Amino acid sequence: MARRYFGTDGIRGRANAKITADLAMKVGQAAGLLFQRGDYRHRVVIGKDTRLSGYMIEYAMVAGFTSVGMDVLLLGPTPTPAVAMLTRSMRCDLGVMISASHNLYEDNGIKLFGPDGFKLSDEIEANIEALIDDDLAGRLAKSPELGRAKRIDDVAARYIEYAKRTLPRDVSFDGLRVVVDCANGAAYKVAPEALWELGAEVIKIGVEPDGLNINHEVGSTAPEALAQKVREMRADVGVALDGDADRMIIVDEKGHVVDGDQILAVVAESWQADGRLAKPGIVATVMSNLGLERRLAERGLVLERTAVGDRYVLERMVEKGFNVGGEQSGHIILTDHSTTGDGLIAAMQVLAVVHKQGRPVSEVCRRFEPLPQVLRNVRFKSGRPLEDESVLKTIAAATAKLGDHGRLVVRPSGTEPVIRVMAEADDRALVDALVDDVCAAVAKAAA
Repeated sequence: MARRYFGTDGIRGRANAKITADLAMKVGQAAGLLFQRGDYRHRVVIGKDTRLSGYMIEYAMVAGFTSVGMDVLLLGPTPTPAVAMLTRSMRCDLGVMISASHNLYEDNGIKLFGPDGFKLSDEIEANIEALIDDDLAGRLAKSPELGRAKRIDDVAARYIEYAKRTLPRDVSFDGLRVVVDCANGAAYKVAPEALWELGAEVIKIGVEPDGLNINHEVGSTAPEALAQKVREMRADVGVALDGDADRMIIVDEKGHVVDGDQILAVVAESWQADGRLAKPGIVATVMSNLGLERRLAERGLVLERTAVGDRYVLERMVEKGFNVGGEQSGHIILTDHSTTGDGLIAAMQVLAVVHKQGRPVSEVCRRFEPLPQVLRNVRFKSGRPLEDESVLKTIAAATAKLGDHGRLVVRPSGTEPVIRVMAEADDRALVDALVDDVCAAVAKAAA
């Protein structure tokens, strides 16, 4: 059944249009009621990124949580993985991150974490949705049982120390010149500080948030600024985070982008060599390049594929016992250290391999030659074009042409009315032709 509020990564939409103060307050009330499971004082931590609308949503959620008797701990601008970590560390019943991740400032969102630091299941989100639409007037806290709110001051120091402890004590980044792009987002203080404390020479960009410039021409979705700065400063490596710092990409010393697939290969092979892989393989989505799958197979490792979305990657990792997983977009999940994607910790793992091997990033992080991969979007206004008979026939014909030499993935976006068509194979001309065929069929059905 289609859900009214939650998408693939929490609730997300235009701030003060879909994501209103009223909705934020109701989410606080609904989630607060659902996670009160005893006779003690219940607590929730709330972090946010640097969007202007974060103030409105934050205080509306404080009103919601306190009105049902939950105490609130305010973290201020904080990376998403820090919220997940502090939910566990501070023994809270619930964690909230106010962020629209890599979207521009006009959007915002609400991500919820359970007391174990993991994102909520579909079932719990459905229960929260039901409560949001319910009349909760009779379930509000009585006057003496209202919650309190306080601000936590040492969040940055706690998270930096936590991130550094994911590396052995003898690991240092001495001699590495690193450009870090914080996307004018949640990690604008903690990421440069953590890398500097580990010994790197740090050059910062995207560290001047003004409420309106998050992800604007900076960050992991706009790596051109980072690539230019790496070349200009003759740096060894560049690291770009997104607005809430749960994902990242690398730029090598030549200014070339290293995506999440290459990063997964680097971490997987490093951990395999150190005997740290819990299972002989990793988890990634259907969008990860076939070149990654072939590279891992050469080393006796499997690639488990899931639907797109870091939550589905994490669910499979927990279900099957894998400890490395992620997405091509740069969500890297290392369950030995974190319960969600963590851009800073993933970057530190890659930098540790680079420093240990003493070779250029362009060599260390180019583990395989990706197959030609084409992704196109077809926008539609209504209906279900993927159920059209002509579309199904076109997809079946394209899949047959690719055979064992490539892949075709056709899926609806989880956040907008778009059908995404992706194909990859050794033959670029074939890929282009098949994607054109499928897109044309979808567009015709959508019309």
